[in-house]
Amino acid sequence: MNTPHTDAPHGGTPGGPWIGRALPRVEDERLLRGHGRYVDDVRLPGTLEAAFLRSPHAHARITRIDADAARAMPGVRAVYTAAETTALKPVVNEAELRIPEPLAQALNPLVRKLPYPVLADGTVNFCGQPVAMVIAESRYLAEDALESIEVDYEPLPVVVDPDAALLPGAPLIEESWGDNLALEVAASVGDPDAAFAAADAVIEEEFHAHRYVASPIETRAVQAAPGSYDGRMTVWSNTQTPHRLRDHIAESLGLAAAAVHVVAVDVGGGFGQKGIIYVEEVLIPYAAQRLGVPVLWREDRNENLVAASHAREQVHRIALAADAEGRLLGLRDDFVVNFGASTFTGLVVPYNSVVHLLGPYRVPHVDVRVRAALTNTAPTSPYRGAGRPEAVFAMERALDRLARKLGMEPAELRARNLITPDELPYRTGLLDRSGDPQEYDSGDFPELLRRATEMVDLPGVRKRQAELAAAGSGHRVGVGFAVYLEATGLGPFESARASVLPGGLVRIALGTPSQGQGHRTSMAQIAADAIGVPFGAIEVVGGDTDTVPHGVGTIASRALVTAGNATHLAGRRLRERILAAAADLLGVPAGELALDGGDVQHPGSGARVGLAQLVSDGCELSETAYFRPPGFTYSSGAGAVVVDVDTATGHVAIEKYAVAHDAGRIVNPVIAHGQVAGGIAQGIAGALYEEMRYGPDGQPVTTTYMDYLVPTSAEVPDLELAEIATPSTLNELGVKGLGEGGAIAPQAAIANAVEDALAPFGVVVRRGPLTPDRVRDLLREASGATASAAV
Repeated sequence: MNTPHTDAPHGGTPGGPWIGRALPRVEDERLLRGHGRYVDDVRLPGTLEAAFLRSPHAHARITRIDADAARAMPGVRAVYTAAETTALKPVVNEAELRIPEPLAQALNPLVRKLPYPVLADGTVNFCGQPVAMVIAESRYLAEDALESIEVDYEPLPVVVDPDAALLPGAPLIEESWGDNLALEVAASVGDPDAAFAAADAVIEEEFHAHRYVASPIETRAVQAAPGSYDGRMTVWSNTQTPHRLRDHIAESLGLAAAAVHVVAVDVGGGFGQKGIIYVEEVLIPYAAQRLGVPVLWREDRNENLVAASHAREQVHRIALAADAEGRLLGLRDDFVVNFGASTFTGLVVPYNSVVHLLGPYRVPHVDVRVRAALTNTAPTSPYRGAGRPEAVFAMERALDRLARKLGMEPAELRARNLITPDELPYRTGLLDRSGDPQEYDSGDFPELLRRATEMVDLPGVRKRQAELAAAGSGHRVGVGFAVYLEATGLGPFESARASVLPGGLVRIALGTPSQGQGHRTSMAQIAADAIGVPFGAIEVVGGDTDTVPHGVGTIASRALVTAGNATHLAGRRLRERILAAAADLLGVPAGELALDGGDVQHPGSGARVGLAQLVSDGCELSETAYFRPPGFTYSSGAGAVVVDVDTATGHVAIEKYAVAHDAGRIVNPVIAHGQVAGGIAQGIAGALYEEMRYGPDGQPVTTTYMDYLVPTSAEVPDLELAEIATPSTLNELGVKGLGEGGAIAPQAAIANAVEDALAPFGVVVRRGPLTPDRVRDLLREASGATASAAV
């Protein structure tokens, strides 16, 4: 792995800073030894288990439900339908649907809210929607009872295609709306019409970002227990946003927020799918409250594939205008997002696509419109990248089509249009997600592309292409590029509490839970430098609403920027409090004291006092800090891939995948590289394997891992990584987020590489995944088009 690293600035720890060290993750030994504690590991006496009856229809009217037989079965404690849950309001993800006031004033977006009933009431709108919930003494008894519930359905017309859903006369998901338009917003910069009129070259294309699923290794799970001694409701969930979940449960159950305690225990992956509120997370606490005993539900894999949120599906109709030298003059894009059967997250994904569409390129004139459609498919929500991979797929594919029209090397076309470091900070003319002018703070985009191009040996690939073509080989190689950036550090705030425990250990409590990001290591490194104590003297806890009163969560590549800087602030304040307390005890000025190995010492006299002694003497050593980012800080990267395509079988093999990335100051290179590699693996999965498919009747086709192809490590090649570091100018640590960055470029880069390999055959790649059968179809279509043209 080629991983050059830019040294981080020194902190206050003797022997050099902890930030920047490639420390092994402290959480890994416990997890690898099987000592993790996931929701399903929380076993309370007398726990009942839940199972859900889900709609077999994509669209139907419920005419009758009879659950009497199920209620009478041995071991069944309760059966709930819409009739028994009228006290519960439909679920609305208010935080995700909120429109920032500056954005509302400037763009006046249409953002409709469709409350999601906790159990289907009258109508079902997608296959997998919950209709009834059974609570029994075991999951087996609950599943058996589901089969005894009788439901009569009257099927209704179905629409699964987002374009078709927006046509007049389409079947309606919400009849009161009169149409299926859930969202619409447009943004423009400059004079696009004049730019296109003056252009020497214009390309117009349609690209489809296909639907697929986050598919975390641990599916969704929630357990709730009413308090036996304090009256509080305790909920264990693998949510990414525990404080939001706490507040939603409290409101739904008619409780004060302080009467609900949410704990996000060890979480086996989230990737955005667990970042929203689901009806199951309300129903399980409701059942526990009604029955007075703990209730557990964990999702099976089939449920995760058909009933948890999906992602990615967008259709882009994009046009680029350029002069004869390949310099971009203008961009138009009119794209449609498939929201599925509800409105989980409003502007989040569609507008993320809008503000990431231009990427790191100069585009002086822009006209973009996005609409979102309701369809009879599972609702969609953010998935690692959250609108960025879709936008990058459209833009980077369009750039390759433009390069081909101009007869220009695709890497050179990109190089001519990349914003240079001298132009930063750079304003695009668009508004960012908060409604402020979009501004790229720091980066070196040309250097990223240069390194990626160098790592794949572009001249060598071109030479091999000529040799294979001359030999008439059935194997063709191609190279593809994709350059991207990512707005990270989403606000409005994040919290951290730093406290000295009775034994002298320092605890950092965060509002951000970890789903594999390594918070217990990286946040401890930040805290060790800020406080001046050894790394081993710090423990980190996150995802427990009792440890910090407020938090947002681990979503949107925000944790390191927001929680990291909150940890830094809390640590600095705690250090000052420690020194002040020691000064009082030792009778010396605080300015003459220093922290050394966990003790406070006075170098002049040699007097020392330990943190444990300070606490035992009654000193309250605790500080809470909130970090409010002033704006988005931009990570960036360039991916380059070389593929071998077997024209006989359609198989695509990745020979080399290289990426150069920039995430500012790196706290822990081991964790950073792991995050990038994991994102790339998920991007490759979308490019070549994974697709959530529906039939025209709204029936999901890929409902098990026999059909929904998740790659293993054998399908992910060794990666070549390079790194540059341009520190953020928007926070004291100089850090940027990078959790999603690796997932943004692969679909575009691989599609570009496959088209490059098959260009002699006239193939144009407009969607993925590039499975063998789809590649063979592309070759047949191109051959047919060539034959027709010849006639």
